[in-house]
Amino acid sequence: MLTRVLLFLCLLASPQLAKHVDLPAPYSDDCILDHGTNLYDPKNAEAVPWFDVDLDKPASERFVEVAKAYKDNIHELIQVIKDLILPTHPDALELVDGFFGEMNKKIAQPYQDEIASIADAIDIPVGEIVMYNIFYEIFTVCTSVVAVDEKGKVWHSRNLDFGLFLGWDPLTHEWEVTSVLRKMIININWYRGGKILYKSNNFAGFVGIYNGMKQGAFSVTANERFVDKDQGGRTGIVKWLTGEMADAKWMTWLTRETMENCNTYEEAKEHLSNTEMLSPACIITRSWEQADSVTEITSRKDPWFILHTNYDPDVEPLYLDDRQTPGDNCMRKLGRKNVGFQGIYNVMSSRTTLNKLTTYTVLMQTESGAFETHLQGCPGECWPF
Repeated sequence: MLTRVLLFLCLLASPQLAKHVDLPAPYSDDCILDHGTNLYDPKNAEAVPWFDVDLDKPASERFVEVAKAYKDNIHELIQVIKDLILPTHPDALELVDGFFGEMNKKIAQPYQDEIASIADAIDIPVGEIVMYNIFYEIFTVCTSVVAVDEKGKVWHSRNLDFGLFLGWDPLTHEWEVTSVLRKMIININWYRGGKILYKSNNFAGFVGIYNGMKQGAFSVTANERFVDKDQGGRTGIVKWLTGEMADAKWMTWLTRETMENCNTYEEAKEHLSNTEMLSPACIITRSWEQADSVTEITSRKDPWFILHTNYDPDVEPLYLDDRQTPGDNCMRKLGRKNVGFQGIYNVMSSRTTLNKLTTYTVLMQTESGAFETHLQGCPGECWPF
């Protein structure tokens, strides 16, 4: 049924690729606020465990505890990827273990030693852990929201969607890689000098940062930008390997570097704005102070919030992947007076902001230091991306 719907939409809307197209029932956009539904329960965040990473320890020791705790899950993820690739590319495993294994020698410290230590801890070829750690540079889908409530507090959230075209299970109607990743979501307290430096959430075995929060300073979410194919993450990786972009930063490692080395919103914005990245990305950064945040978003139609997916503001989303229109509409229904973890979580839990690729929703409030990660899913008849 879903295949026929996709084909129908392609035929219907091919002359107007940049226009919003209402998806047919039962896949249509649905803001749960219209039904008076509240799915937010802070206790659900307790399902995602917390780990400590001490930056004062040698790089080779930092991720051993996490790796051992999720050994079976990491092996399962790698096996799912192998099962997807090997039937049509039987020599791919040799390429991964050899090529990506050698690639780790070119990766900057401390990431090189951290990745090698994860591979050693769970007895898996280092090339396979390298492949896992560069996934995000190649392709992902996500939605970030920053909103300012009536009291001037800034609230930051993000849905991370991953696993598009990486194995569709016809029995569960889920993406195979996405299903495995949901079991590998963790929170991390990053320590330096015996104190928490910042917080993030991660997939176990992944050493980069998708989102992070430094209490009293700023929060960050990194969204991949959909651009011309010759400007994407694959091109950046090739240029890095050939030395053409030898000093460019991997996106999730740049985010982590920013969290570790920048102490203010201004420092973070300056660093992110002036550092070359291998993959095109939109880094959403917000301080906890109203003035900075409002100044950043007043050019929008709705000056109290910004919802950003993977398309530049001046580019209309692809008609099959328009999370922007339903997301904006749902935020307007929420209203500024209802901005908070509950309200924003319900927006992020509405279709098609929520879809089959969604693994989690993270909620951050920098002033208070509140940081919650909620496991997500879109069971039943739900849009695949």
